[in-house]
Amino acid sequence: MIFKIIFLAVLIIHGGIHLLGFLKAFDLLKTDEIKKLISKPLGILWLFVTVLFFTTAILLIFKNNLWLISGFISIIFSQILIFSFGSEAKYGTLANIIILIVIVLSYGIYRFEKNYINDVKGLIEKNKIDNSDILTVKDIQHIPVIVQKYLKYCNVIGKPKVKNFRVVFKGQMRSRERGFFDFISEQYNFIDDPARLFFMKGEMYGFTVPGYHKYINATASMDIRLFGFFPLIKIEGEVMDKAETVTLFNDMCLFAPSTLIDNRIQWEVLNDTTVNAKFTNKGISISADLYFDKNGRLTNFISNDRTDVSDMKQYPFLTPINDYANINDVNVVCNGFAIWRYPDRDFIYGNFNLKEINYNLIHIK
Repeated sequence: MIFKIIFLAVLIIHGGIHLLGFLKAFDLLKTDEIKKLISKPLGILWLFVTVLFFTTAILLIFKNNLWLISGFISIIFSQILIFSFGSEAKYGTLANIIILIVIVLSYGIYRFEKNYINDVKGLIEKNKIDNSDILTVKDIQHIPVIVQKYLKYCNVIGKPKVKNFRVVFKGQMRSRERGFFDFISEQYNFIDDPARLFFMKGEMYGFTVPGYHKYINATASMDIRLFGFFPLIKIEGEVMDKAETVTLFNDMCLFAPSTLIDNRIQWEVLNDTTVNAKFTNKGISISADLYFDKNGRLTNFISNDRTDVSDMKQYPFLTPINDYANINDVNVVCNGFAIWRYPDRDFIYGNFNLKEINYNLIHIK
């Protein structure tokens, strides 16, 4: 955030300096700092560049990606003026170089994220939404009593069955080698033909590190790149396929409980408040123990089928739940941790806070 504020200041100050050329051309400013005469038509061009830089700053503030185009055009015209003005404006080139570097790096993130957006659009177009297909008490009779109680607590009975959902998180993550860093993420999950598309932007040492977890047709990959250009981690293969199947099922349990009627789930009751669930997708089977309290609220999810990519070893994966919130008349998990249970300790590597959740989307938000 601090780098964004500094960059906005550079845009505004640099744009404001161009305004001096306009004021000089129309004799609205008396200064010895600008010695060269500026014609009125050229003064208009100086004003135009000021507007371009200010527009770029405004678009950036409102997170409109058109700021990339506006900023690039601003630099071109600014540099033309600097070259025509001579040595008096030479320091403006340095500002333009700084702005250009930020634009190029930001474009890398935009282009990387565009792959995620295109994948989401493709899956939404294939997804068939029928909000008249309502979840009824009859639909949940085949699942364990405590899971039925969970669905009733979440208040999903009498509401449309979930075919897809979108979740936005803010939180903190870390690895064993590094401390916590802030992140914001968006993901889309699809149920009938299971898929999970998760895009995260992390802030590490002041730099943006985007990551894309992609799970389609039971095939998964994790791609993390500095500024969307420079590869840091790229993992795919059978280990990732199974790990992401666990993550997909975890999402179903926590954020779309009505999907637990799925016939790809086999249930085993362990006691009054604990069940084991085996979920199979396209030949990949994973299992997890689900823990509930006496009110039917899910309190923890533990699976032994997920791999920690830091050493490519399997450890128990836990997602204890801190709290629920009522969103659009559905009680849904709003805060929880992601934990690896190492032999010597429980290691919290993620803290997730729910910011948005939407169900049965027919277009990308």
